[in-house]
This record gives sequence, structure tokens and C-alpha cells, in this order.
Amino acid sequence: MPKVKITDTILRDAHQSLIATRMRTEDMLPICEKLDRVGYWSLEVWGGATFDACVRFLKEDPWERLRQLRKALPNTQLQMLLRGQNLLGYRHYADDVVREFVARAADNGMDIFRIFDAMNDLRNIRVSIETVKQSGKHAQGAICYTTSPIHTLDRFVQLGKDLQEMGCDSVAIKDMAGLLTPNVTAQLVSALVSELEIPVFTHSHATAGLADMCHYKAVENGAAGFDTAISSFSGGTSHPPTESMVAAFRDTEYDSGLDLPLLQEVGFYFREIRKKYHQFESEFTGLDTRVQVNQVPGGMISNLSNQLKEQGALTRMNEVLEEIPRVRKELGYPPLVTPTSQIVGSQAVMNVLGGKRYATITNEVKHYLQGRYGQALGEISPQVQHMAIGNEEVIKCRPADLIPPEMEKLRKEIGPLAKSEEDVLTYAMFPELGRDFLQQREDGKLIPEPLEPPNVNNANGHKAATEFNVTLHGESYHIKVTGRGYPKEHLRPYYVTVDGVPEEILLESLDEIALGGEGGDTGHARSAAGKRPRATTPGHVSTSMPGTIVDVLVSVGDEVEAGDPVLITEAMKMETEIQSPIKGIIKAIHVTKGESVNPDEALVEIE
Repeated sequence: MPKVKITDTILRDAHQSLIATRMRTEDMLPICEKLDRVGYWSLEVWGGATFDACVRFLKEDPWERLRQLRKALPNTQLQMLLRGQNLLGYRHYADDVVREFVARAADNGMDIFRIFDAMNDLRNIRVSIETVKQSGKHAQGAICYTTSPIHTLDRFVQLGKDLQEMGCDSVAIKDMAGLLTPNVTAQLVSALVSELEIPVFTHSHATAGLADMCHYKAVENGAAGFDTAISSFSGGTSHPPTESMVAAFRDTEYDSGLDLPLLQEVGFYFREIRKKYHQFESEFTGLDTRVQVNQVPGGMISNLSNQLKEQGALTRMNEVLEEIPRVRKELGYPPLVTPTSQIVGSQAVMNVLGGKRYATITNEVKHYLQGRYGQALGEISPQVQHMAIGNEEVIKCRPADLIPPEMEKLRKEIGPLAKSEEDVLTYAMFPELGRDFLQQREDGKLIPEPLEPPNVNNANGHKAATEFNVTLHGESYHIKVTGRGYPKEHLRPYYVTVDGVPEEILLESLDEIALGGEGGDTGHARSAAGKRPRATTPGHVSTSMPGTIVDVLVSVGDEVEAGDPVLITEAMKMETEIQSPIKGIIKAIHVTKGESVNPDEALVEIE
């Protein structure tokens, strides 16, 4: 029997699952020489949320990360996760953008492209597969595994046969939530291996504590290989430990042949590195058998935890986990993987925090229900669909067929800020973030979010307090610090709850105020924070949760009807259209693009 092929996810999915994708390239490069000598079949180093995190938080060029890793790992195949027509963003792109992105990734050093579509709509990965093959690289088609009344063994096997027919070099079972059981794995892998001529791989998160057993059963039933994570970033919502799986197959007919002592050295290195990122550790990264019910994948649950923490609502996680299966059923049982995991998860959060289900519906849910992401396998709730899009026509064709070529338009939009085609593609993935990133690079102001020191503030080793009772002007308040945001110029955002109500505090030192110009004015974010009127009348437009203003769609004096869009906000990477609650005239606008806003503030006044 051939040796089992192992892909280590330490440089991508492992830290995405456990520390919200925050590992920096500077902490990857020193260990690459040892990683390169281990003998892996491949190392997953790119794709998923790493592109977003590099630009949004780390202020690193993701393309430069790829080039540096390629140089540092000359003997190991590099692998990435690609979302088909979504690439690494959160919408479908035109075919010319997909072709350019894949070609550039191949040119910059990528060897294996694991390609999936969140809906398992294979129309959405055809162009990616074709371009990978044209580039002379390995195209691995991924089947998003999930469970529901409509996801059957026969359906998954047919997907595998279709992927082979499309030209894939291998097929991966992508179990992003850790839903597989050993028995089901044996049946599914055996069925695929008997029907396919190409290798079958398994990818399963360890959330429910079953993934290592699933991989063993997969190999016994003909799987060529599987994914692991080095032990110090393994388990929970990540993957089974590499060292343990290597040991499990040692001296068997499937022995991987990997250097176990060297793997131990790699594990010790990353154990120390992980301490640097303690502020991003989620409380929901251990063994959690609830995944067998709520189906929340590893990367999603850690990000949900961080996002709820910033909203001051971490105590409501169980409510959100109970709401997710309801939303998923109403949307036709999509597998929970990016971007559908964000679409379902964010809507579930809004349903819980908003006080009424679907009182606020994200733009992404509306696009999903319009068919812009592809065809749902299950039946969509007609009531939810009508609430979201009314009587609008639903797209039946491949969504990208309706998108005209975009590359030339993107080049013109970003202009001289883009020094390469890779820069244009960075802008394409995240227009606002990408432009800000490229402008900051141009100005020499790329500053990554700060890493907090260990949570100790005195010689006795006592932890810094994060919860207080404060008395001000005779009134007592319970204050709890729930999170820290990314600095905006010299403003430091902190998220707190005041007697249970989420708030954002923007802090700046007195000497920085003096730099702001006459009167200490430092800009909109400072002047607006805490000074907007409370939403107290039907004509006051507010938001249901903290977020950022993406766009202001009206001007003072405009006449609006009830239900007309007036603002677009972003929370948890999802955009939401805020509508006018009444018919009237825009009297005042208290926000501008880019500002942070909180619930119960009057953002726009209509009379």
C-alpha cells in the first residue's frame, strides 16, 4: 500500500480556527526550514480567511507572504483553499477576475488548489478548475460535507464523479464542522474510491472529538491522505495533531514516513508562538459535541465568539448556536462554510440580538435568496424569501454569467495605487479595505493591530481587571470590558457593556488631542463618539448592533418612503441595509462613511 499523504494546516486553517487567523508571516518564516524537511505531501499556507486577515488586521501583503513562503519551502508543495467563483472574497467575481487570480497565485508559487463552492453548486468552480489545469497545477475538487434530510451518500458520490469529469486531479471530502463519524467516513470514502479513478482525501475538524478516528477509517477504506495540524495548534475547532496521526500509522502498511522527532521540534516552536496571540484565543475552541447539532465549523465558531465579545453579548452564544440550524433550514440547508457560514451566522446573530427574527436582514442574505450565490439544494422558506426580496425574480443561471468582465474596470478604479496585477486583485477582493491598504502602503503607514502583552500588570502576577463597578456623580454603573478594536489613527476603540448595554469607547491621550488642530478637533470619529442623540422617536434611524457606516445613501432634504434604504452598515464582515422607518423628509444626518455606530443612536432624523 502507498504511504499516507499528510497535509499540515499550521500555516493556514489551524490558526484560522484557533486564533482568528492572526498569525503573522514573521512567526512562520523562522520554522520553515524544519517544516520543509519533515516530508509532508503539502503544507496549506494560503486562502480561506488569511487574505482578508493580512489586509484587514496584519497589514501584510498576502501576495508577498506567498512569495516568501515559496522561497522558504522549496521542497514542499504549497496548498491553498479557493472558494471557486468567490475566490477569497465574499461575492462572485467575473470569470476574467477568477482566471487572473488563479494564474497569479500559480505564478507566485502555489502548487495545489483545493477548490470548493459553499453551495456545492459545481457551476461555480468550473472556471477555477479550468485555469488551474491550464497553469499546470494540481486541481483538487472539494465536496462540502454536511448533514440534512437532503444530503445523501448517493448525492455526495455523484458530486465526486462530476468533479472527476470536470478534470480534477483529486477529490477532498471537506468536513469543515467536524460532522463526520467513523462509520459514515468509511461508507463515504469506500463509495467514492470505488467510483473514482483519482485519489480521495479527507479534511475534518476535531471539534466533536471524532476527526482522528475518521481519518484512520478513511485510510483503511482507500483514502490517499488527510489534513492535520501540528500539536500545539491542534484539537478543538482545529485538526487532529500531526504527531499523533504519524505515530498512529507508524509501522503499518500506511506509514507516512514523516520525521517524528523533527515534528516534535516544530510543535515546541509553535507552542511558544501561540502565547503571543493570547488576546485572540476563543473560549469556544475546545471539544464541543454541540457541533453535531448546530453544525458550526471551526473557523466560524471562534470568529463568532470574537464578534459576540465585541458586541458585549458573549453570554448569548448558546442562543446563537440554537438559532443557526433554524436559519440554515429556512435558507435551504446550505453547508456551513465560507461564505454561507458567515451569511447564516451573521443573520442568526441579528435574529438573536435584534429582538425579533429577520427584523434586520443582511444584504448577503438578500443576495443569497436572489440566487446570486448559486442554487440552494433544499427548499427555501417562502416567508423569509418574501421578507428579504419581495417579488424580485430569482436567478436561475450560473450567477457569474450575469457579471461582465471586471479586470479593466478594476485597474482604472484603483489607478496608480496598484503597482502590479496582484495589487489590482487585492483591491478586487476587498475594495474598501484593499484601497485603504494600498494607500497606507503608499504613505508608509502600514501598522498592524497591536499584540497585547500577557494579561498581567503587577509583580504579584494578578490579572488586569476587565470588570468594574464605577460610581459617577452619585450613580453606580457596572462596566465590563468585552474587547479591543483596531486603532483608527490615534484613537483606541474599546468595547464595553454598561449595565449590560454594549457601547464603544474611543480613547486618545491628551497630547494627541493637542495635535488635532485648533480646539483639539481630531476628526469625525472623535466628535461623533458619544454625541449623537438617542433614538427616541419613530423618525430616528438606528442600528440593531454596533458596526461601521459603509455608505450614506441620502442627503438632508431628501424625501423618503418607509422602507427606503438610507444607510449601509457593516458588522461581522456582513453589510446591512438600514431602511427608513417612516415616510418623510431627511432632517439631519449624524454619521459619515467610516464611522463606528452603536445601537439606540439616532443616525438619521426623519420628520
